[in-house]
Amino acid sequence: MDTTTSAQHSTASIDLMGPITMVHIVLMIVLAAAAILIIWWGSVLRRRRRQADRQVAENREIAEEAGATAPPAVEAPLGSDVPATSPVRRDAEPITPPAPPPHAESISEPAAAAVPPAPPAAEPTVEPVSVVTPVAAPAASSASELTQLKGLGPKLASTLAELGYTRVDQIADLSPAEAEALDARLGAFQGRMARDRWIEQARLLTAGDRSGYEAAFGRL
Repeated sequence: MDTTTSAQHSTASIDLMGPITMVHIVLMIVLAAAAILIIWWGSVLRRRRRQADRQVAENREIAEEAGATAPPAVEAPLGSDVPATSPVRRDAEPITPPAPPPHAESISEPAAAAVPPAPPAAEPTVEPVSVVTPVAAPAASSASELTQLKGLGPKLASTLAELGYTRVDQIADLSPAEAEALDARLGAFQGRMARDRWIEQARLLTAGDRSGYEAAFGRL
C-alpha cells in the first residue's frame, strides 16, 4: 500500500516538473534570441557610424584641397562709442578775408618789379631703368601642371612635388609597383590615386588625346 502511494507521488512530481522545464527552456531561447538581436543591431549601428565618419573626413579633405573654406564674416559692433559727426552745411556763407590796406599795394609793386625773374629750371634727365623679368620657379609651374588631373588639388600637388613628382608625364610612366609605393607615401591621401584614376588621366593628357580624356573624365 505504501509503495503504491509513493509511486503515485513520484509520477505526479515528474508530471509537474515537465511543463516547468519546458517553460524555462522556451524563456532561455527567447532571451538568447533577444541578446543575439541586440548584438547584431549594435554592430549595424557601429558600422554606419564608421561610414559616416569616413565620409565626413573625405568631404573635409576635398574642401581643403579646393580651398573652399570661406573667411568668417565680420559683424559690425552693435554698440559703438564713436560720436556721430554733424552734417556739413552747404548753404553756409563764405568767409571773405579782410581787404589789405591801400598803401600795401604801392609798396609791394616796386619790390616785385626789382626782383628779376628766375631762370627756367632745367628739365631732369630720366635714365632708362632696366626691368628685370622675374623667372617663375620650375617647381611651382610643375605643381600647377599636376592640378590638371581630376581629384588632385594644390595640397596634393605640393605633397607630390616634395616626393619628386612634378609633371604629368611622371605620373603617366608609373608602373604598378611604383604606383603602389607612391600611394603608400601619401599619408592621409592614400587610395586617392586609384580612386581618381590619376595614371589613366595622365596617359591621356600626355598622349594629347583630349577628346578621349573629356569623354572619360569630363571637360578640362
